[in-house]
Amino acid sequence: MNVLPNSVTEFKDLGLIDYAAGWDHQTAVFKSILEIKKQNRDSPDPQVTPNYVFFCEHPPVFTLGNSGDEKNLLINKEALSREGATYIHSNRGGDITFHGPGQLVVYPVLDLENFFTDIHKYMRSLEEAVIITLHEVGLTGGRIKGLTGVWIDYENPKRARKICALGVKTSRWVTMHGLALNVNTDLHFFDHIVPCGIADKAVTSIEKETGRAHPLDELKAMMKKNLVNVFDMKSIV
Repeated sequence: MNVLPNSVTEFKDLGLIDYAAGWDHQTAVFKSILEIKKQNRDSPDPQVTPNYVFFCEHPPVFTLGNSGDEKNLLINKEALSREGATYIHSNRGGDITFHGPGQLVVYPVLDLENFFTDIHKYMRSLEEAVIITLHEVGLTGGRIKGLTGVWIDYENPKRARKICALGVKTSRWVTMHGLALNVNTDLHFFDHIVPCGIADKAVTSIEKETGRAHPLDELKAMMKKNLVNVFDMKSIV
């Protein structure tokens, strides 16, 4: 007996939360969805799987993904402490990045069997929601072939600036981790890393590109609307 796809998605704002606590929270939800899928294999009455999108900010933290190189962190532990930042190995994909206040972090914990079973399409769909959001604040974002994320001046390799990083983990079509969009982020922290392992590209923010700060709640509302449209979700708060 097959389970009908469920596009209903619950959006939750976790506010400012420690990276490890946010990781633990999404991991618990991730595992609960996997458990439902496991039980469904032998159940005569299979249950639908839920979908969640978590919005949050993190205190300053550098995170290294599974495919990352620790050499891309350019400061030692003492300097990290002076910066008020921490350093964590994450189980997401990708290399090293920075999270901090003023950055919109989005963690979709979705069962892609409710939407589509294509990881490449999933990544491009996340990027598309960001590109649409950037357009709504007057910026033109886009992709660079062979590189994950969203960029400003993406058609000019010498001037391209990364404004949104992506890194995900999946198991049995269930996702976790996600994207980090620099809104009013303190960009000096990126001077301490080789962002995403890419040495010849700069990092930017919406604030830097537009010349003014933007309320994070407004960006969350835009991002929610655009994720719902791109993924054809049915949203619940």
